Amino acid sequence: MKLSKFKMLGLSLTLSVLAGTVGGHSSYAAEAKDALTPVKPESGYFVDHYKNNTKDNMSATSNPAIGVLSGFEKLWTPGATWDSGTAVNAKILDQNIQMVIDIAKKRTASQAQAAYLDDRRNQSYSVIEGLGSLTDVYRKDAGATTTITDVPADATTQKYDDGGNNAGDPNSSLGSVVSLVNKLRGDYSSTNPAKSFFNYKRPFRWDSPAIVIPTLVPQIKSDPTSDGGFPSGHTNAAYLSAFAMAYAMPERYQELLTRASELGNNRIVAGMHSPFDVMGGRVMATALSAAILNDPANKELKKQAYQQAQKVLMTQTGTAPDRFSDYKANKKMYTERLTYQFPQVYAKNQPISVPKGAEVLLETRQPYLSDNQRRAVLATTGIPSGYPVLDDAEGWGRLNLFAAADGYGSFMSNVTVTMDAYKGGFNQEDHWRNAIAGKGGLIKKGTGTLYLEGKNTFSGNTMVMQGTLEGTTATAFGRGNVTNQGGTLAEQTAGMWMIDGDFKQTPKGTLELNIGSKADLLKIKGKASYNGKLQLNFTNNYMPANGMKIVINKKSVQHGQFSSMTTTGLPKGYSVKAIYSNTSVKLKVSKK
Repeated sequence: MKLSKFKMLGLSLTLSVLAGTVGGHSSYAAEAKDALTPVKPESGYFVDHYKNNTKDNMSATSNPAIGVLSGFEKLWTPGATWDSGTAVNAKILDQNIQMVIDIAKKRTASQAQAAYLDDRRNQSYSVIEGLGSLTDVYRKDAGATTTITDVPADATTQKYDDGGNNAGDPNSSLGSVVSLVNKLRGDYSSTNPAKSFFNYKRPFRWDSPAIVIPTLVPQIKSDPTSDGGFPSGHTNAAYLSAFAMAYAMPERYQELLTRASELGNNRIVAGMHSPFDVMGGRVMATALSAAILNDPANKELKKQAYQQAQKVLMTQTGTAPDRFSDYKANKKMYTERLTYQFPQVYAKNQPISVPKGAEVLLETRQPYLSDNQRRAVLATTGIPSGYPVLDDAEGWGRLNLFAAADGYGSFMSNVTVTMDAYKGGFNQEDHWRNAIAGKGGLIKKGTGTLYLEGKNTFSGNTMVMQGTLEGTTATAFGRGNVTNQGGTLAEQTAGMWMIDGDFKQTPKGTLELNIGSKADLLKIKGKASYNGKLQLNFTNNYMPANGMKIVINKKSVQHGQFSSMTTTGLPKGYSVKAIYSNTSVKLKVSKK
């Protein structure tokens, strides 16, 4: 295959990968009427046949791991030998390899060092870093070790293998977590059958070993017949480890996935794999993780792993540096690595389908949702169709688990959420950061607290029955009516907070407003009906002016009054009283 020059695209991709990100997209996949109904591929559902991923099954119909990656055949026709395949889409395949070549010319010493460590250390040990400040605590309690702690002085001529114990000791105080990681990385999770089937060469066999970082040259196999590039085994192993740890420790769900994506990206930086190799490794690991977590034989193990991690690890406070503490940076890196800025070369608006069993990947992250609700989350946060490699028949390649951890991307119908705070964890408190669209609305039940943090446009109504529903953006509650039947409706945003429709609060409800400047007020576009409690929290030592408006009602239709009002943060010696008119609620400020 002759390599073409894609200078502008290559430069953009190279700089993005070396910086840890690659240009991506932010739009959610289009909704489908039957998105929740799984599509059965010719080889059968992946979760039902994952144990067929063996060297004895070497076709897309007999081996689900080959089948889930069969979209690669739209780009590449495998040959009978390692060097006899043919390009179907040479332009895209050229871009795939050119990116690796360009990166080799620009990578820094620190990037090369990180890539070396991610190559030589066991992937499970590396992914532990996604636990942030708890990294050292986990390694101590799990007894996790590695013998690859730095780049040896003679690494350019000597091959070093990790003599550690991967995720740790199965007999340690975190033994069930270790066993869950080992189970996901077990007998049916190898990329070797797929590599043998696709026979797609590693980047340095398309170009030159010079693109490999010098310290990894000793790792290059002399026999190319057993050294395929697609899919990446390191990436597959990293994501398998991350999904297992994220199941047990969902508090670090997105950080663990980001660490796995970083390890995959470092395979490109190392010169050992191409972007398509890495994308394939992620897709394969996603399907395998769901299959193994769904297997009834592993039901007790995953339960024990979660309970053990919550009791032993998540009750501790660690001091290790957290490289993944920046949520926005994590989101950018993870999202952009889903597609690596390749163009949508196939149909762009195909409806998404959620694979059978995929909902288990959110089981501990969103324990307050039903299986069908988790499937709806996956359906409304998936990526658009048309990207190379990712349009498999079931839909594994289009899942965006980072976005899914942030809740719904759209309400396809009314959503009822019951969060019981006494259960702790995400039942007690969770944050939905996505911008939620759709025709449905939200009903909040249970004593827990749910934060809506996106710029939401859903048109259905919002109802609070119990607990707390708090918005942190001006349009957190969408475009419908808002009713508070018996919980707390709160806002935590600077400036105007909007209710696009009618507002009604019954005697058992509480409206909580945070006021730190004269710009902080609630604007109700529809009718307003007041009752129950009004809680005003004055922040930043703010002293409200007499006559300050805290609520304005655009339709000039206002009924009732709050039955009580309490305040916090008001300067000492002052009190406030609510004054009602057809168009507003004002404050009368008095000195005691």
